[in-house]
Amino acid sequence: MIEIEDHGRVRRLRLNRPPVNAFDRALLESLDAAMRQAVADDKGAVVVCGQQGLFSAGLDIRALLPLPPAEMRSFWRLLIDVQATIAQLPIPVIAALTGHCAAGGTVLALCCDYRIMAAGDWKIGLNEVQVGLFPGRLIHRAFARLVGPHRAGEMLARGALIGPDTALTVGLVDEVRPMDEVVTRAHAYAEELLNLPPRAFMRTRAMARADLVALFDTVDEAMIDEVTEGWFSEETQSRLRALFVRKNG
Repeated sequence: MIEIEDHGRVRRLRLNRPPVNAFDRALLESLDAAMRQAVADDKGAVVVCGQQGLFSAGLDIRALLPLPPAEMRSFWRLLIDVQATIAQLPIPVIAALTGHCAAGGTVLALCCDYRIMAAGDWKIGLNEVQVGLFPGRLIHRAFARLVGPHRAGEMLARGALIGPDTALTVGLVDEVRPMDEVVTRAHAYAEELLNLPPRAFMRTRAMARADLVALFDTVDEAMIDEVTEGWFSEETQSRLRALFVRKNG
């Protein structure tokens, strides 16, 4: 599910769960373990990417719809834990967004240090509302950190998906590159960071990301209950089942 390649001190993690790198428990657990292992192996940076045309389509609705409330609640906790792992990792994580990056894919990208997206007819954003999902306070705050509070609220409320150039303009991504340059540019950026004076860089990075890290101190059981209850609401379940039928015809 996670392909691992080392390029000097930079470790590349490629999501590989066909057809759309949708997140189920196994993929999230594998990604979390791979992030932690990069630190244990004394790597200096991580690049996370997908395949050409796709980073991740978000949650695996097929796998999640049958889950009972207790298991779904556990899944939300895992998703938050993976976000926290990325946000709190002591080495930089660069997201090479190699195509579509919707919903859960964007959620994880928000926690990375830097986001490079492929130019083209790809979409990125938090479209949870369009399928009846409540994104939750944690996602709103992480999103607002990049694009500003007013824009984050407006985009979340309508479940907006935007193209690479618009994402660059609003601050959701940091660079837009041709598809064949996205991953190589992510590695080059990681190397740029590794060539900086390490103590000064790491202290400055920690300072700059302290607000993101602090968000995970606000996670409580009530927050997870809120998202879980929303998942099982009649509105959300009917929307998700209709989406599943449409995609699996």
